[in-house]
Amino acid sequence: MNLEYFIARRLVSAKNHKSSISAPIIKIAIVAIAVGVIMMIIAVATGVGLQDKIREKVSAFNGHVIISNFDDNQSEVSVEPLSIKQPFYPKFTSVPEVQHIQAVASKAGIIRTEKAFEGIIFKGVGKEYKWDVLDEYITEGRKPNLMANLNEEVMLSEYLANRLELKVGDKFNTYFMKEDGNGMPNLRNFKLVGIYNSGFQEFDASYLIGDIRHVQRMNKWKDGQVGAFEVFVDDFDKIKETGAEIYDAIPSTLNSQTIEEKYINIFQWLKLFDVNIMVIIIIMVVVATINMVVALLVLILERTQMVGMLKSLGATNWSIRKIFLYNAAYLIIKGLLWGNIISIGLLLVQKYFGIITLPPENYYVTVAPVTIDIPSILLINAGTILVCVSLLLIPSYIITRISPVKALRFD
Repeated sequence: MNLEYFIARRLVSAKNHKSSISAPIIKIAIVAIAVGVIMMIIAVATGVGLQDKIREKVSAFNGHVIISNFDDNQSEVSVEPLSIKQPFYPKFTSVPEVQHIQAVASKAGIIRTEKAFEGIIFKGVGKEYKWDVLDEYITEGRKPNLMANLNEEVMLSEYLANRLELKVGDKFNTYFMKEDGNGMPNLRNFKLVGIYNSGFQEFDASYLIGDIRHVQRMNKWKDGQVGAFEVFVDDFDKIKETGAEIYDAIPSTLNSQTIEEKYINIFQWLKLFDVNIMVIIIIMVVVATINMVVALLVLILERTQMVGMLKSLGATNWSIRKIFLYNAAYLIIKGLLWGNIISIGLLLVQKYFGIITLPPENYYVTVAPVTIDIPSILLINAGTILVCVSLLLIPSYIITRISPVKALRFD
C-alpha cells in the first residue's frame, strides 16, 4: 500500500477536517478551480465553434479555393469567360485532397418590385453545384431545379426577401446591364422558390442564386464557358498547402485563391480568437494555482504537529510532501469534476437550444455556436492538473523547514 496516499485519503475523509479552519479556504480553492475550468472549456468551445461556423459559411458561398482568370478583376462579377474544358474539371485528380469542383458565373443586377429595389449579384450555378452546404440555411421553400430545361427558379436570402417584401412563389423583375454598357438593360423575370438565411450579412445582402445558363445567355457566352471554378477540399486546416498544390496543378493562364486570401480581414479577425482563448486559459490557470497554493500552505500549517510527528518517526521530507501533494491533487480533481459537469452541461444547452444569440452584423452568426471537442477538454484537464501540481512543489518545500521538536510543541 502507498503509505502517503493512505494518509492523504484519511486526512480528506476525517470529520474534523470538514470543520477545521482550513475548510472554507479549501472550498474556495475548489470553487476557483471549477470556475477556471468552466471558463476555459467554454472559451475554447465557443471560440472554436465560431471559427468553424464562419469558415463553413464563407466556404458554402465560395468553396475553399477559387480558380479564375489571371486578371485584375477585384469584383464578385464574372467578366472574362473560362472554358469548361480544363484538365482539372470535372474531376481534380492531380490533387487528391480536392473533394469537389463546380463551375459558377456571377453578374450584377437590380431587383425591382412595386415597393422597393435592391442591388444583387446573380450567382449562376450548374447541375453539379454542391447544394448540401446550403441545406441547413434554407428556411422556406426548396432549391431551384437545375436538372430540367432553363427556367426562372431562383433562391434569395431572407434579408433581401424581407426588404423587397417577397414570398416563396412570387415573381419579380431583375435588370442586368449589358457587357458593353450600351442599350437597354437585360430584363429577366424570376420566380422565388426558396429562401435562405445564413446569418452572414455580407452574403445575405448580395446573392441571388439561380441557373448559370442565364448568365451565359446575357453575356453572350458559349455553352461551355463559365466565370470561375469553386473547389472544396477535405481538410480546411491544410487549405494553405492544398491551395499551393492547386495553383501548381492548373494552367499558367489561370489563378487560384484560397478563401483565407480572398477574405483576409475575416480570417485575421478569427485568428484573434486564438489569442483571446490563450489569455483566458493563462489567467484561469494562474488564479486556480494561487488559490491552491494558499490552500496547501494552510493545510501544512494546520497539520504542523502531524508533520513533526511523522518526521520524528523517520519519515523523509519528500514522503511528507507527497502526502500534502496527494491531498492537493484530490482537491484539484474535485474542482475539475464539477467544472467539467457544469461547463459541458451549459454547452449542450447552448448547442441544442441556442439560448445565447449574437448580432449577425458583428459576428456573422445569429446564435452563438459551440464545438465540444473532447481532446481539447481532456488537454485542459490534464494541463491544469500538471501545472497546478508542479507549481505546488514550491510551497510544499516549507515542510523541509519544519523542526520536529518545535512542531510537536506547536499549538
